[in-house]
Amino acid sequence: MSEEVQSNAAEKWFELMLNGEFEAVWKISDEGLKARAGKSEHHLPRHFQHIWQGGSLADKRVLVRCYHGLGDTIQFIRYAPLIRQIASEVIIWVQPALIPLLQNVAGIDKLLQLHDGTPEVAYDVDIEIMECQHIFRSTLDTIPREVPYIFVQPHYLPHTEGNLAVGLVWKSGGWDARRDVPFELLKTLFRVPGLTIFIMQAEAAASGWEEGYGIYPGAFDLPDYAEALKGLDLVISVDSMPVHLAGALGVPVWNLLHAQADWRWMKDREDSPWYPTMRNFRQETAGEWEPVIKKVTAELEKLSGRSIADTVS
Repeated sequence: MSEEVQSNAAEKWFELMLNGEFEAVWKISDEGLKARAGKSEHHLPRHFQHIWQGGSLADKRVLVRCYHGLGDTIQFIRYAPLIRQIASEVIIWVQPALIPLLQNVAGIDKLLQLHDGTPEVAYDVDIEIMECQHIFRSTLDTIPREVPYIFVQPHYLPHTEGNLAVGLVWKSGGWDARRDVPFELLKTLFRVPGLTIFIMQAEAAASGWEEGYGIYPGAFDLPDYAEALKGLDLVISVDSMPVHLAGALGVPVWNLLHAQADWRWMKDREDSPWYPTMRNFRQETAGEWEPVIKKVTAELEKLSGRSIADTVS
């Protein structure tokens, strides 16, 4: 398959995913499988590699490689129970930071720390975790969507009695700046009465946070972070790991999306087929976050039952 054909197929795949036309997507993915038959992609960066060769997982020891981001692993670990229904063993080779969170995920027999070498375990067939949706030929009706599927005990951060506890994240991992919201634009959220806003942003000060806006509970390791999210009434975040974690925990989460958002959030949908507790807030014009934050502010006022105007004498 030529580079031009591959590029055209990738663009079509993305477009169909945005429209929720999953059956057509898997036909494109099937053609990709045929074109890659017998070829190794180990020379590529891991997140570009296809692993599954198209074989059955039935009665096999299945190694699931987690080669993408933490959020991707959190999103697609939901497939572990489906794999376990047909496989003899499910082994997850996963980012070390996630191992404590995945201990109680159904369908997993072994958790191994992902590293730069080769997996030190016997297996019959291996796949990359994001290939699960193709393997099971998921559709909008068959995506595994029961939440929570990651389980932690909630840690309730101290806040004013009667207030809603809201977590805020405004900057993504750094590889796509279009996802980031300037902190300056978020200051109106802190004026909504009836809320206690917690700064759940990693490296908050370096990401633009200013003292006096919200409560910064400090840095957490990932298990403690998950427990803190579980104790919140609402998480508001840009498209980054926290939206996946909140969704997997079954916490209400508002996902702030730029105009050319990723395929998984689809086109023009306010809800998400992946996370029942998620609501999407989208840019209508690329780069313009002000209308998005205005809408979020109005929706927060509805939740709290009071508007900013109520606090103005």
